[in-house]
Amino acid sequence: MIDKDILAQVVLDFHERPLPDLVERDLEVPLELPLRRAVTVMGPRRAGKTYYLFCLAKRLMGKGVEKARILYLSLEDPRLSTLTAGDLDLLLSLYYELYPQHRDKKLYLILDEVQNVEGWERWVRGVLEREDVQIFLSGSSSRLLSKEIATSLRGRTLSYLLFPFSFAEFLRARGLPWGRYLSSKDKALLMNGFREYLTWGGYPELVLYPQERKRMIQEIIEVTIYRDLIERYRIRNFKLIRLMFNYLAKSKEFSVHKFYNFLRSLSLKVSKNNLYNYLEYFHDAFIFFPLRRFSHSLKALEQSIPKIYCVDNAIIEYLAGDDKGRKFENLVFLSLLRRGYELTRDIFYFSEGGGEVDFLVRKEGGIELIQACYDLSDYRTREREINGLLKASDRLKAKQLLIITPEEDGTEEVKGRRIRLIPFWRWEMEGLQG
Repeated sequence: MIDKDILAQVVLDFHERPLPDLVERDLEVPLELPLRRAVTVMGPRRAGKTYYLFCLAKRLMGKGVEKARILYLSLEDPRLSTLTAGDLDLLLSLYYELYPQHRDKKLYLILDEVQNVEGWERWVRGVLEREDVQIFLSGSSSRLLSKEIATSLRGRTLSYLLFPFSFAEFLRARGLPWGRYLSSKDKALLMNGFREYLTWGGYPELVLYPQERKRMIQEIIEVTIYRDLIERYRIRNFKLIRLMFNYLAKSKEFSVHKFYNFLRSLSLKVSKNNLYNYLEYFHDAFIFFPLRRFSHSLKALEQSIPKIYCVDNAIIEYLAGDDKGRKFENLVFLSLLRRGYELTRDIFYFSEGGGEVDFLVRKEGGIELIQACYDLSDYRTREREINGLLKASDRLKAKQLLIITPEEDGTEEVKGRRIRLIPFWRWEMEGLQG
């Protein structure tokens, strides 16, 4: 059992120390749930989950909740290395011993890296049943997947996915201007910021400490490969996983059959089934995302060769170099994920009958077709992007046609169809406004 004095010290330290400087995140999670459910924040490594939990504490305080009614515990704190599920019961009794005046008030309990305590699931379920408490959890992708949390808590949780900074959050972190109307100076500052974001993405550490970003992204990649893949899934072939990581980072699409033959040419032995499993592991760890080709046939959907997107452009920059077109498309994809659209349910790519469209998005108002194009200045590129939209629109009877670019803004009428062109930053802003 953990020493009670140490536990009291951890509790009091949080209440006495000010919250760190925070970049407000745009992910909205409920601070109050009428049902007895926990809120779980998941996401890729180094996306800022711990600081997001501090943001939740700040939001609670902004709504009038006393800080003493918020109990935050980092279960990676060395002082808590011996903490057990039984000690969590001691935590609650100690809290009410320290703050007896709050015994009849709601407690907001924040447990960071909860998977470090064996048996935490049963304890959380029990507390939700018997106490007036709202619980917020975060977990590491190397030890706990979102689907595992849902199973462990038997439906007693709502899970939310936190990615590295969006462009809006990047601008906020840098103190750069953003709004519907911009002066020439502010527009120039915004576009300079966009070029940096396009290249180096939104990992919070890389945004806040750009002078060390090459060293930091290398460390993120190494730890991700070892902790989230090799260690978690007990994969013995380290060389193969590293090779596949690099291959996915440099590829716009991924064929298991082609990669299998590539490995054979290198005299590396692996089964195709294992390669399919590894691709799923990369997805489960929020590293690479396979986007399937749209089809009304489930079999055709699953058998399609997926396009590959990455959790952050910094990984592409570090491993694949300066492919602006691919990085721009990757930003649009990540923005769709942040809006809550899900793979194989809401988002696909379209390729049929000579029509190719980057993103087919199922929305409440119907299907939206989106092209992400970094440079439309060449007339052949412009014609290809527009024709892809028109052909897909004809086949799907879709009326919402969109081309996202870095700067171009306006509309085009082509063959009786209205196509909207919108800068990425404005599209991002409209997404936040709903």
